[in-house]
Amino acid sequence: MGRQITSPMQFRSVMVASEPWYGAASHRRLNEDTLWTGIPGDYTRPTALEALSEVRGLVDNGEYAEATEASVKLFGNPAQVYQLLGDIKLEFDDSHHAYAKETYHRELDLNTATARVNYSVEDVEFTREYFSSKPDQVIVTKISGSKSGSLSFTVSLESKLNHHSYVNGNNQIIMEGSCPGKRIPPNMSANDEPKGIQFSAILDMQISDSTGKIHALGDKKLKVESSDWAVLFLVSSSSFEGPFTKPLDSKKDPTSESMNALKSIKNLSYSDLYARHLDDYQNLFHRVSLQLSTSSEGLARDKSLEMRPLSSITDVLPKGNENDTVSAAERVKSFQIDEDPSLVELLFQYGRYLLISCSRPGTQVANLQGIWNKDLEPKWDSAPHLNINLEMNYWLSLPCNLSECQEPFFDFLTSLSVNGSKTAQVNYIASGWVVHHKSDIWAKSSADGADAMSSLWPMGGAWLCTHLWEHYKYTLDKDFLKNKAYPLLEGCALFLLDWLIEGHDGYLETNPSTSPEHNFIAPDGKTACVSYSSTMDMAIIREVFSAIISAAEVLGRNEDPLVEKVCKAKPRLRPTKIAADGSIMEWVQEFKDPEVHHRHLSHLFGLFPGHSITIEETPDLCKAAMETLHKRGEEGPGWSTTWKTALWARLHNSEHAYRMVKKLINLVDPDHERAFEGGLYSNLFAAHPPFQIDANFGFTAAVAEMVVQSTMNDLYLLPALPRNKWPNGCVKGLKARGGVTVNICWKEGDLDEVGLWSQDQTCVKTLHYRGARVTVDISSGSNYTFNGQLQCMNT
Repeated sequence: MGRQITSPMQFRSVMVASEPWYGAASHRRLNEDTLWTGIPGDYTRPTALEALSEVRGLVDNGEYAEATEASVKLFGNPAQVYQLLGDIKLEFDDSHHAYAKETYHRELDLNTATARVNYSVEDVEFTREYFSSKPDQVIVTKISGSKSGSLSFTVSLESKLNHHSYVNGNNQIIMEGSCPGKRIPPNMSANDEPKGIQFSAILDMQISDSTGKIHALGDKKLKVESSDWAVLFLVSSSSFEGPFTKPLDSKKDPTSESMNALKSIKNLSYSDLYARHLDDYQNLFHRVSLQLSTSSEGLARDKSLEMRPLSSITDVLPKGNENDTVSAAERVKSFQIDEDPSLVELLFQYGRYLLISCSRPGTQVANLQGIWNKDLEPKWDSAPHLNINLEMNYWLSLPCNLSECQEPFFDFLTSLSVNGSKTAQVNYIASGWVVHHKSDIWAKSSADGADAMSSLWPMGGAWLCTHLWEHYKYTLDKDFLKNKAYPLLEGCALFLLDWLIEGHDGYLETNPSTSPEHNFIAPDGKTACVSYSSTMDMAIIREVFSAIISAAEVLGRNEDPLVEKVCKAKPRLRPTKIAADGSIMEWVQEFKDPEVHHRHLSHLFGLFPGHSITIEETPDLCKAAMETLHKRGEEGPGWSTTWKTALWARLHNSEHAYRMVKKLINLVDPDHERAFEGGLYSNLFAAHPPFQIDANFGFTAAVAEMVVQSTMNDLYLLPALPRNKWPNGCVKGLKARGGVTVNICWKEGDLDEVGLWSQDQTCVKTLHYRGARVTVDISSGSNYTFNGQLQCMNT
């Protein structure tokens, strides 16, 4: 997994305006994923141990409200804030106000990761084309007019951060600046502020050879006059060298690095850059296709289910249908009536496009808005939140065939473990490492300085660690398991063993314990959130313990002392319990719930993404989980909606899974949005509100869960397919645990064909479909096709 967090960073522009980009001025918001406030921090609090003893004593005495109040003494400082790089500002003359409205067209082509804008002014058609190249680390914009000499505009770089910009030569603008060296509350000065992350952005421009000219307009703008076309190249860099290096000590020169990036592409034409971009992007995007239709005639005519090398699967989104000319906003708005399945396809692939675009080897981890933040003071700091959001960002990566996109996640996890070991040792006198609910680019590991309801949650690192074992189960990469995953799992398990204490009825307990962001009414009538052994705590610990036991078996380390301790501790974890009303208990006692429709589904972790609640092994708990979902209701922000979709899918309940799909595809007006209502904006970004990218990713993962589910031994086909809504369809290139690639086609609601292929592994799989099951041997490198009755067609 080689490259570390100090590698060159990928960056992306964000085009978030809902209004057309035309007229006198056009802004493009820019993100660079290493721009954050702050410097490396101290995530320890020596007085926390005394406070921990106090809180535990209050919990033991049943004084839950008092424990909640006292837990503030365990908090650290607030996380730092993700920053907006700035804007490219394009200014056209007033004639562009008179564009012909019927000619205006704006699109994002997911097949090529290219954005385009077209409109006409009188007899001239203007076109803008944008793409962001991972291999060449440059955002490229081509602007052209259909009539020779028709293109004139002014361009500048702007930022709300401390900066200065200047024209360099006759075709470059350089912007240099810095992020605040500490988190600064609004309207407060920062005279004693340490040196923060430095940055540079350079805009380089070329125009047509035969016509046009470029000249400086003042010292900060360039003006293009009477050209046929112009190509803008934007590169950016920062002084960030990693979470443990102070910006003051950084040896990186952002302007020199940006200049070097431009020099590396100086001999590449626009066509060359575009070809390199397509080759890189489509190698990932073309691995998976999904087609859904209400009629069999609506599907593409590729009948082959033969599995091929992944890069050659090219049948992606269908082209040329009637929806090509309907705006995304109109399609979302009409979905409540027409339930167009092709919009589900689009949203599914949109999630894959977003992950490919923001999380690749060498980038930062996908944060709360990915790299599409538009604010200098973003909501919730645009920071990685570890009590659902960061994990949901990566749920799709394995089943949707983008395992490489997890690399920044694991690099971040490694950094967290370094700081987390200090937090564990000083704050809790514990071995291993710990992370709480919110972090930042500096790998903050301590409890955030907010409130106990969210901050007092030392299970963040443990939840992240479950992704390590999942990565192995999908890829069977033993080197990854040995060198990356197992050391992190060891440290996590060491902390959990020390964090668990002898409790009631012979169980090992967690104290203090919360259920993320949710209060309860204590027996004395007071509102509280701190108690002991929440259902989520136990479910996550159980998942981590199962993972390290299984990993040790693969690596031949069953007799390690740590593994033996885990094996002894696991049966002593408090089991998931069912409440008197038939639902899963969220807390250790049946506390009164003041908000039964709360957005979090924490006590259902064991069902999804966990594996301790299953239809075959724990039917009573599944029934209780179903009751819990009914009790929780269908309202909530986008990420809650997609989590519910996946939970219903795990219960093989297609009706309710689809209801949540439909719930998400609801148009949100950003000028009249309501908190926690969910839905989609006109550009298909998911709404909390405001925009949070986790729901986009969660939607893609949930749809995949509706059509394929797997264990290391089992493959469940169409387990939650809404047969009356998506009666015909085909999915190709999904991954299943055990290293198997899966293709499935169905007609009129019934399974038609299944294709299986394993590149490197020979394995045994039991196929499940509507109660029927067939066990098959799959040899590496061979294609297997099964009909709707699960009969192998190529034996």
